[in-house]
Amino acid sequence: MKKRLVLLGIAALAVSVMLTGCGGKQQAKADKVIQIGTNAEFPPFEFQEGNGEISGFDAELIREIGKAVGMDVQITHMGFDAIFEGIDRGKVDAGVAAITITEDRKKTVDFTEPYFDAKQYILVPEQSNIKSLKELKGKKIGVQSATTGEAIVQEAFGKTYEGLKGYDETPSAINDLQIGRLDAVVVDSAVVVEFKKKLGDGKFKIVEDPALPVEQYGIAVKKGNGEMLKKLNEGLKKVKENGTYDKIHNKYFGNNK
Repeated sequence: MKKRLVLLGIAALAVSVMLTGCGGKQQAKADKVIQIGTNAEFPPFEFQEGNGEISGFDAELIREIGKAVGMDVQITHMGFDAIFEGIDRGKVDAGVAAITITEDRKKTVDFTEPYFDAKQYILVPEQSNIKSLKELKGKKIGVQSATTGEAIVQEAFGKTYEGLKGYDETPSAINDLQIGRLDAVVVDSAVVVEFKKKLGDGKFKIVEDPALPVEQYGIAVKKGNGEMLKKLNEGLKKVKENGTYDKIHNKYFGNNK
């Protein structure tokens, strides 16, 4: 009986060691993965292929950044607002979704060094006489909620402007513009150029207002997560120095930077 108890004790210890070892390996593997949140409805920065894979400029860039620091990258599609919630709650390590660096956002997240310069463009029907943002006063304007486009329109016409309509994703705003529910859509420059290509020639035109400032995109991490911020900045620096950034940029935007 005593011998049996000893044998059972040895077996239990062996199982415990095995489980501990497996747990250690799983933790080590998890430590080598960067969990990224994105909004994959913002081409050409992020979009989903037919097989569900997330592609686009941001997606390729963050994967290369991870590779540069010896880490795998797992990208999850979620709503734009949900990205910040996911970062705050630790569901994702960082957010990459053409996120403009603003003083307001800096209160809740930390940003890497900027990786892209952009502006807000205005998409209107071809026959429209609109030539600037201020001329949209009294018009129905579509924007993606919680983005710079929304902030710019609110700054110009007030936060309670009745003509402003926010959408969860840009394609829905573009669709409403097509069927005449909106007079204009205000959205990031590279994105509106991409959508205009798909809409075809002669139907819509892009208005670039020189008065609108240049904005910069950054990768967002939880406030105070210096370790992750350091890794991402290190990877970003490497891909810029070794030519990988330029290669990806040229693929999606040509040589214009």
